Amino acid sequence: MSRPLFTAVSFAAGALFIAATQLPAPVSAQNQLPRPGQLPPPGSPQQQQRPQQPLPPPGPPQAQQQRPPQQPPQQQQQQQAQVAPAKPYKPVAINAPAPVKDPSFEAFRKQVGEIAKRKDRAGLARMVVAQGFFWEGEKGDRADKGKPGVDNLAQAIGLNAQDGSGWQALAGFVEDPTGMPVQQKPGVICSPADPTFDDNQFQEMVKSTGTQEGEWGYPMQPGVEVRGAAQAKAPVVEKLGMTFVRVMPDEAAGNQQPPMLRIVTPSGKVGFVPAEAISPLGNDQICYLKDASGWKIAGFVGGGDPQQ
Repeated sequence: MSRPLFTAVSFAAGALFIAATQLPAPVSAQNQLPRPGQLPPPGSPQQQQRPQQPLPPPGPPQAQQQRPPQQPPQQQQQQQAQVAPAKPYKPVAINAPAPVKDPSFEAFRKQVGEIAKRKDRAGLARMVVAQGFFWEGEKGDRADKGKPGVDNLAQAIGLNAQDGSGWQALAGFVEDPTGMPVQQKPGVICSPADPTFDDNQFQEMVKSTGTQEGEWGYPMQPGVEVRGAAQAKAPVVEKLGMTFVRVMPDEAAGNQQPPMLRIVTPSGKVGFVPAEAISPLGNDQICYLKDASGWKIAGFVGGGDPQQ
């Protein structure tokens, strides 16, 4: 089973420029980082300790995002000068999210996946709530309540894109078996779920390294090989555990095929890993609701601005 990731092609100055890809998905943690636009799960210590974070600035669906325009050399040099130097850091363990324990959820996701492969708009409409679809963004619900749910979903993830990237994104989303509850919407779960971890430790790690939260990602499985150069067959210098890892800006590595990320391991070593192996915090999410008729797609968190 694979899960959709929004892996970083470049982490710079606390911002993530990301592209959709896929990768398959244990350590105890105390808190769960709330997603942008959402409150933490009911009863979570995070509910009192961590303030709600805003969504990144609105943009096109992640599957269609492109890198920002090339900046003037002087501006690039200023940004590079702001990057904290690589150094060792105390690792902060993450606990990868668990799959939803409901066989009918897996069957539903497979059905939507087949619909996505066929680009079957009519078939998809039957899998989306007809009324009440929500689209959580930086400024609240962006869904047009006068339109059917499938139309709002199409707008949110770009199903109308000529290159089919929106359907590919949908197929990637429904392959993810994880889900997390949304306090504000009883019965709704959103996927992919975030990992759990000790937020105090995370904040201390960010502070001690002079970095920003956007410079950190996490592997979706243990044992990711760190290579000494941005090449798939370069010598392995280390392997990652299930902890946060710092990602350094490196356009040259991001332009490799397949894309590679330049990272700093907890020991302070600088190396390279496949871009698809690392996920940032705060991915876009697709949300589900189970009613008397079964599972339905109920909403979306993230994505671009509605088009008038």
